Amino acid sequence: MAVDGDDLIHENLIESFRPRLRTYVAVQPVLDLLHFLEPEEKERVRQRARNDGNSAAVDVLIGAVLRKPHPAGWFQAFVDALSNAECRQAANYLRQKLPDPEVEAKNDNCMRMIDILVPSLVGMNTKEVCMHCFSRKLITKDDRDEVSTHNQGLRDAARELLKRIVRCPPGWYSEFVQILFDTEHVDLYKLMGGSSDFQISLDFETCDPGTAAGGSDKADIVLRDYQMDVAKPALEGKNIIICLPTGSGKTRVAVYITREHLDHRRAEGKTGKVVILVNTVPLVEQHYATEFHRFLKHAYKVERVSGKSMLKISFTEIVKKNDVVICTAQILENYLERSVKGEDEGVHLKDITLIIIDECHHTKKGEVYNRVMMRYLKQKNRNRMLKKEQKEIVPLPQILGMTASLGVGDATKLKTAEKNILQICANLDASQIQTGNLKNYSNEPEKKIVLVEDKEKDPFGDVIKNIMNVIHIYANLSPTSELGSQNYEQWVVQSEQQAAKEEAQEVRICMEHLRRYNDALIVSNTIRMRDAFRFLEKKHKEEMKSKTSPDEDHVINITDTERVLFNLFQDNKEELEKLSQNQSYENDSLSKLQTNVLYQFTTREDARGIVFTKMRQSAIALSHWIQENPKFGDVGVKVSYVIGGGDQSVVKPMTPAEQKDVLSKFRSGAVNLLIATSVAQEGLDIPACNFVICYGLVTNEIAMIQARGRARAKNSNYIVIEVKGSGVTEKESVNEYRVKLMTDAIARIRALDPAEYRTKIEGFQIQAILEDKMRMTTKKPAKNELPSEVKLSCRHCSKFVCTGDDIHIIEDMHHVNVSSQFRELFIQKENTALQERLLDYEMNGSLVCKDCGLKWGAMMMYRGIQCPCLNVKNFVVTIKEKKFSNYTKWRELPTKFQAFDYIEHANRLAQLSIDEEA
Repeated sequence: MAVDGDDLIHENLIESFRPRLRTYVAVQPVLDLLHFLEPEEKERVRQRARNDGNSAAVDVLIGAVLRKPHPAGWFQAFVDALSNAECRQAANYLRQKLPDPEVEAKNDNCMRMIDILVPSLVGMNTKEVCMHCFSRKLITKDDRDEVSTHNQGLRDAARELLKRIVRCPPGWYSEFVQILFDTEHVDLYKLMGGSSDFQISLDFETCDPGTAAGGSDKADIVLRDYQMDVAKPALEGKNIIICLPTGSGKTRVAVYITREHLDHRRAEGKTGKVVILVNTVPLVEQHYATEFHRFLKHAYKVERVSGKSMLKISFTEIVKKNDVVICTAQILENYLERSVKGEDEGVHLKDITLIIIDECHHTKKGEVYNRVMMRYLKQKNRNRMLKKEQKEIVPLPQILGMTASLGVGDATKLKTAEKNILQICANLDASQIQTGNLKNYSNEPEKKIVLVEDKEKDPFGDVIKNIMNVIHIYANLSPTSELGSQNYEQWVVQSEQQAAKEEAQEVRICMEHLRRYNDALIVSNTIRMRDAFRFLEKKHKEEMKSKTSPDEDHVINITDTERVLFNLFQDNKEELEKLSQNQSYENDSLSKLQTNVLYQFTTREDARGIVFTKMRQSAIALSHWIQENPKFGDVGVKVSYVIGGGDQSVVKPMTPAEQKDVLSKFRSGAVNLLIATSVAQEGLDIPACNFVICYGLVTNEIAMIQARGRARAKNSNYIVIEVKGSGVTEKESVNEYRVKLMTDAIARIRALDPAEYRTKIEGFQIQAILEDKMRMTTKKPAKNELPSEVKLSCRHCSKFVCTGDDIHIIEDMHHVNVSSQFRELFIQKENTALQERLLDYEMNGSLVCKDCGLKWGAMMMYRGIQCPCLNVKNFVVTIKEKKFSNYTKWRELPTKFQAFDYIEHANRLAQLSIDEEA
């Protein structure tokens, strides 16, 4: 029993340090020294390393090491293998020889700095630097040989070398900087923090990301004339909106205003507190690393917090301890609400002196920006009353809004457009809109619209439509829209939700398959038929796999309807595959795209472009098509794709880290053609392109301005290619009209008499406050249902799963089931594609319904405790006998779940372990 207890301690130890092991373990040499693993297991780890890289392989290795039953001495053998394979830092963690927390934090910063500087460091003389690193024992002989024989090119060899250097114990950073100096990499040496007289005078183990990005003292922020002009009112303390095109340096202006604001308050002996609000997680890290931290870190404390950051659990303290905080708007709103409810100290507007709102055109009804600003406007109104009563008013922060386009909403007339923009000005309490004169700095791209011919025949699409019609008849369905359209998809989604609520599982399953086929029709009209076929085949294989259990003795149920749908695809699979190979039936849009991309790369010395497309499937398929087509490779096209991080699609989203990696390669030139969904239109720091192609994607005038703004290099092109059913030609014309409408409306607003402008703004503000008051009066009390009144059932098979009493919340974010009986209802499947790891927790493995195979969520390892983490969209929710099937986020439910008590659960698990040993 004592041995079992030791094994449990060792298992928890490995799990606790898994994120560290992922950084410091090199799987190849360790495998050679792990003799208790079977050859098949070792090969599986090596295969993962070849396919997905060392970090992913470490997870598979750990899984193999932890697999029971354990051989005698397994843990010591693992530690010895790490030590003998020169993974000393990893071995030290498992021996519990932990570094000083301050040293560890500094080392983490150094690793982060290397990550930020990769685009510059890959240009080094890798062979020479590698030899010096080996002589200084930063890398092993195996490392040296692996880097020296790397056959993916010099830049990839450099990346491989950097990955191996950062595995060293603390102290490696200053050694590496000295090597850059010794090998005469002067620019890189300075970039890494080396002093100008080529003496290492800095403590490199206290490095910070952002040091490398350039100068950081006051003189380094140099604004152009137009940037200084738009900044002036803000420098005087006024609330303004800065409306400048994409790529014109709005963020740099915001940094300058921030610094001047803080300097001014410091000179007056006052405290300054600046909060920068963004609407996406990637923008938090981008603004922090490339702008605010880079220029302000020597004089002020700068921090960033997002929904993906562990720092948000102490957001109140972060605000207190830092001068500048960059965060997603929802986090600030949550903590402003906490201060009102008195749940804890929260955050108060009076403690902030400047709020900067990025992409401020989102400050309108229903948006989180507007909820933050509504608190501001209400306090401003109360201040008026306090002033009349000669009482002390509550200080409010200065407001700075930034956008590339304010938009006009649905306006078709100038007066309505003006009203829409004035409403945003009122919501932001802006005294004026600053636009600036960019004539000497901007490059307007040449615009071209490419029309296409419809397919004369579409036998591939006809087969899919026939399949869909068979399903319609089988389930007695009567669609109201054309197959292959967005309207049809909306009908499918609504019908699926209704069927789930009514427990009409046959209909619900049919709707899932119809959505799949509809997506395939859209893909075949946008990309190649073979991409549509691959998509269908992949979804079919995934669904068949979901019906298999890791436990051979357990059988997951397959309904009669599922058998009919599986067989329907199988019966048509051969014909679909054959038709998908016939290029004579391909759409004309794709050939037009090929012609235009090849033209750009053959007529420009340094072509760099973005292709915007609507669907994630399209972005991925276009990227694969270009990679497989030798014509693109012959002209130097290096393609990748970037898609969104939301989880509302049948395609796996991209993590912020994955997005960052692709965009970093695009900046460095490792990728010169980016296929992107709308995620790249707004906000993300993408270098100037010399062509932008909108491939069947036109949304509103704001998105058009943002997309066109990406093509800001000299002599650039903005190209719109028609795709069947997209209506881009008509939409583009409408958007051009709306841009003119917006420009004229802004000009009229800027020309208003200041007194008239203030009167209009105050009128909109009073109206907004009254509407909000009315809404709060008529609104049903939120979160008033008891958790026990909430019941969850499987969306697929309607099996009762749990009540709200069984759901606890970790870190105000993760909803986990704490019932011991719940574990009898699901099967855990390995799914490394889903793996997500942060400081205190990690996601690894899918949880699926034991009866029907529907994915319910993921297994979460939280500080050594396994917690089944559920996604509410996979359940039908019943509240007081009324069923709901349209919840996609837990916060939408009208109940407040209990917070997860880590100590209580840890003690319970410890007691269970003692009972088992007894």
